Amino acid sequence: MAVKVYDIANQLEGELRKTDEFLALESAYTELKKNQKAYDLFKNFQQINMKLQQKQMQGENLEDSEIDEAKKLADKVGKFKEIQTLMEKEKGLSQIMEDLNGIITKPVQELYAN
Repeated sequence: MAVKVYDIANQLEGELRKTDEFLALESAYTELKKNQKAYDLFKNFQQINMKLQQKQMQGENLEDSEIDEAKKLADKVGKFKEIQTLMEKEKGLSQIMEDLNGIITKPVQELYAN
């Protein structure tokens, strides 16, 4: 039974790659990579966000300097149209993934609701 679930998940992964939302995100990422300055800034932004999220998940407090650095970087990131477009497209795909997560977890939610 579990093998079938994984087969379906792998099929879903393939179908997700064909959605308009994923293709739009892929296109936006390709465009972003054409602007080296924007791409480098975006990668730096991702690294800092991951670092801060890891600290929070480990129960560590974020230092004011780290928060300030992240805010300054976010301001810089927002000035690049390529990054804005990428983030917009990411939101569209994220909505699909959120919807799928709701569908997948529905049996557990219903179990605990009863």
